[in-house]
Amino acid sequence: MQIFRVVIVAIAAFAMQGTQALSTGTAPGLAAGTTGGGNANPVYPTSLAELRNYLKDSQPRVIVLKTTFDFRGTEGTTTENGCRPKSNRDCLAKNNGYKGQDVILQSGGMANTGGCVEGTSVKVTYDLAATKNPLVITSNKTLRGVGTSGVIKGKGLWIQGDNVIIQNVHITQLNPHLIWGGDAIYIQGLNSGKTAMQRVWIDHVKISNIGRQMIATNTASVKSLTISNSEFDGKTQYSATCDGNHYWTFLFLGTQTQASLVNNFVHHTSGRSPKVGGNSVIHAANNYWYSNSGFSYDVVENGNVLLEGNYFESTAVPNKHDAETVGAII
Repeated sequence: MQIFRVVIVAIAAFAMQGTQALSTGTAPGLAAGTTGGGNANPVYPTSLAELRNYLKDSQPRVIVLKTTFDFRGTEGTTTENGCRPKSNRDCLAKNNGYKGQDVILQSGGMANTGGCVEGTSVKVTYDLAATKNPLVITSNKTLRGVGTSGVIKGKGLWIQGDNVIIQNVHITQLNPHLIWGGDAIYIQGLNSGKTAMQRVWIDHVKISNIGRQMIATNTASVKSLTISNSEFDGKTQYSATCDGNHYWTFLFLGTQTQASLVNNFVHHTSGRSPKVGGNSVIHAANNYWYSNSGFSYDVVENGNVLLEGNYFESTAVPNKHDAETVGAII
């Protein structure tokens, strides 16, 4: 039997705080108490290797970014057989000024690659830095940008630790022309995804021009995550929906995923804003969704969402309701 409830406590106007500001503060929501690197003396990486090493070592650290770290081209490019889905063939036929996305094939080929719907074979070329060896962040780390200078191009983050803060960082340019081109932030939990992490705070972050998910969680994931005061910018040249809006925004799966979304600005998307399933529990308060040509919330089997005080403007479908979905609560 289908369970589907709509809980709307309040609708209020939302004023987004600028992601350019350097803000420390304390985490709201489920990640309350997160301290990251705490009072560790700050370090200022000056090379790609230094940034990678600071993030993954075993020491508590406050890592401050004062420049752009551009990984594009550092690990080479590849050209291989890929997939051209029906959506991109249709987009090319429309010739409406927008570009679609082809697909990087995953293990098992076209039949087992998400996004390759009614696919035909095509050559795809992409930057390997975005798809291989993401930047691993271990426990007790703060990664913080200064002003508008904290930019990471061409490589995403893989959080593998408790008590992590990512603040005032812009992640961008991960093969935006290709589905599976790279996730900006990925969380699967510890011990190869068997143990849920705790206390992860993503704050004043901007994500743009990503090939796949802006934020993705899976397996055991994280049971105390807060995403706050951040901008998720879906404006793109390459869109799975052929309209300049990014489809692959948030994917909240996982057996123990629990997250608070507070004071965020999500705009120019066309789906998965977010998609919620796999026993995930999401509390979203005072967020602003703007210019979504498709659907925002896509709550599937065993997904649980509480919405309070959010505002949806120029959004075609704020909540995608599937009559066949079982066990979704929103």
